[in-house]
Amino acid sequence: MKLHTSVDIPSSPWQIGYNDRILLLGSCFSDEIGRKMEEHNMPVTCNPFGTLYNPLSIAQAMQMTEVPELLAYDGLFHSMAHHGSFSRPTESGTREAVARSLQTMQTAIREATVIIVTFGTAWVYEMGGTVVGNCHKMPANYFTRRRLSVDEIVTAWQPVVAAYPDKHWIFTVSPIRHVKDGLHENQLSKATLLMAVEELVKCPNEPINDQMVNRLYFPSYEILLDELRDYRFYADDLVHPSSLAVNYIWERFTETFCSPHTRNQMNIENKRWKFAHHTPLHPDKR
Repeated sequence: MKLHTSVDIPSSPWQIGYNDRILLLGSCFSDEIGRKMEEHNMPVTCNPFGTLYNPLSIAQAMQMTEVPELLAYDGLFHSMAHHGSFSRPTESGTREAVARSLQTMQTAIREATVIIVTFGTAWVYEMGGTVVGNCHKMPANYFTRRRLSVDEIVTAWQPVVAAYPDKHWIFTVSPIRHVKDGLHENQLSKATLLMAVEELVKCPNEPINDQMVNRLYFPSYEILLDELRDYRFYADDLVHPSSLAVNYIWERFTETFCSPHTRNQMNIENKRWKFAHHTPLHPDKR
């Protein structure tokens, strides 16, 4: 008896191992997968600018080379291209934090063999005609809200990917629903992202060693919405995936991109990670 619809994932023409260096960018789903990689002691850098949700801000983060103009609001100085965790009470403090993130990003891009990008939403907020990565809880009338088009996303990302033909790219669309946009608007947003990724992974796709393509799509969105398809796979907010769902998607990811040998090594490394991070119940007991 078949009780759920399985998402068919083609086998990857290349695989990820411990010799790779991995950069993850994008929505908080990238944070979840990045955390799983860290728990298996994989060489990973996750979101040097903090969590970013829309494709344009992620692309801009990869291309940024100088500290952007900072804005003061509510007692803090903010970079509109960065997550709020970079905001500081002084301009110099924010500038230093942002400068470190730029260095981390540039180093991670240079060293990465695999870049995993998760698009979260096609809805963006613009300030002065520029898409921002974070609104920092500023008043809504400071911004113009609109939905990106497929062409805008593809146009922004094609030169980014083309600049690094030696990297392996994995694109995915976050299964996290942006319910504050409205359920219908969220569906339109996800559809826009899915169509944009389809264009990015198919044309043009650079060959690696004259045999393998360097851009692939991983269907995390479809796994949660079509294969798991139940509110028990969501956290209490009914928006984010539960730990069970994250573990299941992680399992599907490793089955797709990691060899049996690498998965065995990951099991060993995960035990080492847990031992290193174990907190004794009675640390003073001898």
